[in-house]
Amino acid sequence: MKMVQTLETVKTEQEINLIDNVFTAAEAATIINDVLNAKINFHKIKRLSIKEGNENDACEYDNGRIQELLNEQQIAKEFFSQARIQGKKLKIKSKVYIGLEE
Repeated sequence: MKMVQTLETVKTEQEINLIDNVFTAAEAATIINDVLNAKINFHKIKRLSIKEGNENDACEYDNGRIQELLNEQQIAKEFFSQARIQGKKLKIKSKVYIGLEE
């Protein structure tokens, strides 16, 4: 029997090409709102989980991040509205970089 030795490569980084296309203003609004809503909900659930363990925790990071994302959502809404009025299409590119934290 022949033994084959392989080296297992340990991946320390990953890149995901999440979005890369041209969209109508309505399509772009749907995509971006869905992504923002997912992140907002993530922080809301995290905040709720923290509060269950310690009702006195102010959850400052999550509260601040939720507000930032809501502000970005409003800015995006206005941007998409302008694009829609002008009859423009929108190019969206989004890459996610993931790396191990030491």
